[in-house]
Amino acid sequence: MFSEVADFNYSSNTSEEYPYAVPDQEWSDVPVGKLSRTGFNVMSVFLGSIMIFGFLNNFIVLILFCKFKTLRTPVNMLLLNISVSDMLVCLFGTTLSFASSVRGRWLVGQGGCMWYGFINSCFGIVSLISLAMLSYDRYSTLTVYNKQAPDYRKPLLAVGGSWLYSLLWTVPPLLGWSSYGLEGAGTSCSVTWTSQTAQSHSYIICLFIFCLALPVLIMVYCYGRLMYAVKQVGKIRKSAARRREYHILFMVITTVVCYLLCWMPYGVVALMATFGRPGIITPIASVVPSILAKSSTVINPLIYILMNKQVSQALPHMAFPPACGALWGL
Repeated sequence: MFSEVADFNYSSNTSEEYPYAVPDQEWSDVPVGKLSRTGFNVMSVFLGSIMIFGFLNNFIVLILFCKFKTLRTPVNMLLLNISVSDMLVCLFGTTLSFASSVRGRWLVGQGGCMWYGFINSCFGIVSLISLAMLSYDRYSTLTVYNKQAPDYRKPLLAVGGSWLYSLLWTVPPLLGWSSYGLEGAGTSCSVTWTSQTAQSHSYIICLFIFCLALPVLIMVYCYGRLMYAVKQVGKIRKSAARRREYHILFMVITTVVCYLLCWMPYGVVALMATFGRPGIITPIASVVPSILAKSSTVINPLIYILMNKQVSQALPHMAFPPACGALWGL
């Protein structure tokens, strides 16, 4: 089904340091680690499903948020931010990799590859930073027992901060600090993990520290402290408001765990491609984590819809076209 060996990122034989040495009009036709026709067909099915259901699920979340005022709570602002970034990935990123998988090669050249790598990295970091901020929000909310009026200023600042922080780390490859290039089977793009330059290695190390390790450590610390606090007060009767806060906590933790399960395999494979021996990553070892990472755009809104009581109560009151209603069982 899959060919034997392929680099996680494509690097032209004409230049080991810069992956875009081939002229743009010929760039997409340069051979890379290829899958068989069956392999590309399987990829197309998975990517097509992720593209359709990821867009629809997140679009429904946005419609619910706009239609029902009760959903516009401070904590939901960050969850909405994740839905927006996931929907944009499906609309502007997954569509390109799906079309390329159908044809068996990258279709939109060097410029399109840089665009794809940039937006997928940008939106992915936005989601992860939003989850880290959610963990701190749950930590501060559940460890402060005085009742306060809803404060929208901090969540809105957090939403803006997540986008600025993501741009801070995803724009540099466009300006020469590392670069974006083809990966895996040659139908998607990302940071050039296999580039053996000091610039590329320094960027990748910084990217993993500040855009993966640091957010994950924040989440582990906040939820670790929260779990300890929950255990300490476990025998104390909780008020209805307090139980609602713990239900939100459980929903956010589930979202974080599923997100990390989707993205951590991709991160591990990327590190192996960067610091491991050349050719260590086979096509299936690069394609499967990439598809799994993209599947988070489908899983996140499902968790939000199924575990948020306000959303599940509001969903039946929405007016759906017949096809969408059948899809959701309404």
